[in-house]
Amino acid sequence: MQPQQPRRAMKNTPLLNLVLSLLLTISITWILVVGRAILLPIVTAVIAVYVVTAIANLLASLPGLRRLPHVLIRVLVLLVCVLCVFAITMVIDGTVRDIAAAAPTYQTNLIKLLDDVARLFDVEAQRIWDEIEAFTLARIDLQSLVLGVLGGFTSLGATIFVVTIYAIFLISEKDTLERKIRVALGDERVSDKTMHLLHDINRRISEYLSIKTLINIVLGVMSYAILRLMGVDFALFWALTIATLNYIPYVGSYIAVALPVLLSLAQFASISYTITLLALLVTAQTFVGNYLEPRWIGRQVNLSPFVVLVALAVWAAIWGVPGAILSVPLTSVITIVLGGFDQTRFLAVLLSNDVDENDVEEDV
Repeated sequence: MQPQQPRRAMKNTPLLNLVLSLLLTISITWILVVGRAILLPIVTAVIAVYVVTAIANLLASLPGLRRLPHVLIRVLVLLVCVLCVFAITMVIDGTVRDIAAAAPTYQTNLIKLLDDVARLFDVEAQRIWDEIEAFTLARIDLQSLVLGVLGGFTSLGATIFVVTIYAIFLISEKDTLERKIRVALGDERVSDKTMHLLHDINRRISEYLSIKTLINIVLGVMSYAILRLMGVDFALFWALTIATLNYIPYVGSYIAVALPVLLSLAQFASISYTITLLALLVTAQTFVGNYLEPRWIGRQVNLSPFVVLVALAVWAAIWGVPGAILSVPLTSVITIVLGGFDQTRFLAVLLSNDVDENDVEEDV
């Protein structure tokens, strides 16, 4: 009997890596969907720590604050941010109730506007129009619709509390994390590579989130000025909504703009007034999106626009609106991790927008 030939080791081909990556992606996606209630506050806390750390680093460089412990500055910044968010939540809660209370008046104005449009175009079949109105607007409870669409904003308190607790503990352990990782991994080469990835993630995500937050504040202030100038009800609430949803790439801010524009139509019952408001808000969006963001953010998140759209759809399907808001930083983290390993670097290249052939790992 001839001795058995030794089995050949399976080669790590790109196709095999792709199949294994797809299987891993499916498994992780299933965990994210099932564990949403647990994982979403944790991920949100981690993202919040990035923003707090960026602000704390800026404050720590000021002459009067250099002597304070860095962890104390981080905790103070976090508490200030939490107080601001709670104040915003209270504003949102009161505004949603006020909008719901004014909804019947808005509904009456809309019906009047539609009647005027029908008479303007000399709708001869007024009886048919009345029947259409009776089966559409007359049956819509605008107050319940407003509470259904905006009511989710009023339940942020408990989530903010949980995220704050997680963030405080993360901040307190941030300075010892590197030592823990090095001790846990043991191998110096592996630990150095891991810390390199973590530092790259920290740098890129902190810069992106801090600058994106500043851009959103600018957009919120511009939107608030326009809304107040035009006399739109609840201008502060809509400006906060526009600034928050601008974290969602491409579509978020325009969805937010549609809400006050529709309100203005119900408030003033004037198509020309609504078109003017729409033009002003879109102009502000265009200025921020086409001028500020490319100049301020640059290549900090080197993601293909198509990948950003797909990531937006995927994360929104997994975690809803919070997933859409976090889609860019989460996908950027995934890309950086993939780019740190030879077996998965080709995936990072495919996800990237601009790749330097001479230094792939640096650019992705």
